[in-house]
Amino acid sequence: MLMNLFKFKGGVKPPTNKTQSTGLPIGQAPLPSRLVVPLHQSIGGMPRPVVAAGDKLLKGQLIGEADGWISAAVHAPTSGTVTEVAMHVQPHPSGLDALCVVIEPDGKDEWISHGPLDYSAMTPEAVREHLQQCGVVGLGGAVFPTHGKLTPAKSVPMDELVINGAECEPFITCDDLLMRERAEEVVRGIGIFRDLLQPKKVLIGIEDNKPEAAAAMRAAVDALNEPFLVVQVPTLYPAGGAKQLIRVLTGKEVPASKRSTDLGVQCFNVATAYTAWRAIAHGEPVISRLVTVTGNVDAPRNYEVLIGTPMDELLKLANPHPDTDGIIMGGPMMGFLVPDAQVPVIKATNCLIAHDDRLFPPKAPEMPCIRCGACAEACPHELQPFEMYWFARAKNFGKTQEYHIFDCIECGCCSFVCPSRIPLVQYFRFAKSEIWARERDKNAADGAKARFEFKQQREEREKAEKAEKLARAAAAQAARKAVEAAAAAEAPPAATGSAGNATPQAAPAPVDAEKAARMATIQAAMERAKAQREAAQPKNTDAVKAAQQKEIDAIEARRQAAHLTDAAGPAATTPASEKAE
Repeated sequence: MLMNLFKFKGGVKPPTNKTQSTGLPIGQAPLPSRLVVPLHQSIGGMPRPVVAAGDKLLKGQLIGEADGWISAAVHAPTSGTVTEVAMHVQPHPSGLDALCVVIEPDGKDEWISHGPLDYSAMTPEAVREHLQQCGVVGLGGAVFPTHGKLTPAKSVPMDELVINGAECEPFITCDDLLMRERAEEVVRGIGIFRDLLQPKKVLIGIEDNKPEAAAAMRAAVDALNEPFLVVQVPTLYPAGGAKQLIRVLTGKEVPASKRSTDLGVQCFNVATAYTAWRAIAHGEPVISRLVTVTGNVDAPRNYEVLIGTPMDELLKLANPHPDTDGIIMGGPMMGFLVPDAQVPVIKATNCLIAHDDRLFPPKAPEMPCIRCGACAEACPHELQPFEMYWFARAKNFGKTQEYHIFDCIECGCCSFVCPSRIPLVQYFRFAKSEIWARERDKNAADGAKARFEFKQQREEREKAEKAEKLARAAAAQAARKAVEAAAAAEAPPAATGSAGNATPQAAPAPVDAEKAARMATIQAAMERAKAQREAAQPKNTDAVKAAQQKEIDAIEARRQAAHLTDAAGPAATTPASEKAE
């Protein structure tokens, strides 16, 4: 069946260099001396280690638990012993360390208990959760957790399911060999995706420089009686990009601000479909992948490699030439030189290229930009790389964002065609990393400011609550004292004259509330003192002798005399002669 194809803007045609590694069938890489398995191998949260040094492991056993929905589990590639859970160099352009589980194989390669699942009897949520627990991620390079992409948009019906077999990057042939040799399992995996997403049609896109792979996939589709359409697309880099392949097959342009599911289309790599089928039909987690080993070697070939295998051990299988001076992970357009030859193979490792100056001559010195516009013509996302370059070089990162620098997929087309040999992609990566770093710093500062303001608000609230509590207590006490003063004012003392007749009293003066409160406080203090004196009376005096009683009476008489003297004040001690005067 023929169908109309569309075109995407830009693109380049670099030398493919693919035939070197397609002459032999897929080989099985031997068990390495040790396995260094990074826990963070996909986009999303970092899996939490569930093993420790000294633990015995079986092949396929969980060693890293998924952290959140956008995360995928990690498993032991073989049986053996955990020697450490520590930081090791990871295969990344930054050269930074990552938390890894180091396993010493025991040579038995003994599996955990595993078996097939009847996914037709499972709910879609259970199937997605199983794929997450099996560590299935996108093996085309993006390593996005697959289960997260298998949830269709609620408001947009799924029109097309696109399967990516284009493999446009030079040197890489692992997907080509996978489709040639294991087409039936790939098609069965596509069927799982179809059942979960329920698209109207399924399109399998393969570049027209892979006729054997296209023929094998058509034969498998016919044998399984699936209504999938295998379409050969023109060989043009980067036709293997998800958005570019969607554009070629469906004509839909996916904006940078939206996901493809918002337009009713989803895209998966053929290797991802294969591992999904292995997870469902055999219960096998992702513990290995196909890797192309090529470049400056005698025997380029594709191997099935355990995750965690040191790259230098894998490269030895292809007999690298003595002048090999590095290893490129990925293709020459988007790949990078690994920081150390012993870094491990991870889920994103689709190709290792032995590097030398003959295959990749050193670039001539960078020259000034002549604003020829060749980079803009080659850009598949219709950006203006020369403008982004100027602002990235000037560290004017706000302007780079105005030119949509985050829409750049770093495909390398602009650098490939630049006559001034400017490493444009490197400038764009630098600008992106600086913007991310500043955003992290801003978020940290905003968080600290929010915590400080919250602390101030809490302290002010506590002060206000304390002041309010004291005010209520003071008001209650004042009210109580006012009531006592009012009661005292309403009951005047009964005074009598010399003849015993009641002496008329003048009208009570207005009572000063503050004075009344003070008087009430004094009266209360006198009452407390009286109570204390009564409590201080001698005890156990019932059976005292006469002499003791006499002594007690004398003491009490002196106390009373002293009390009367104190109560009388200075006038009581004035001599009689002074009184007469």
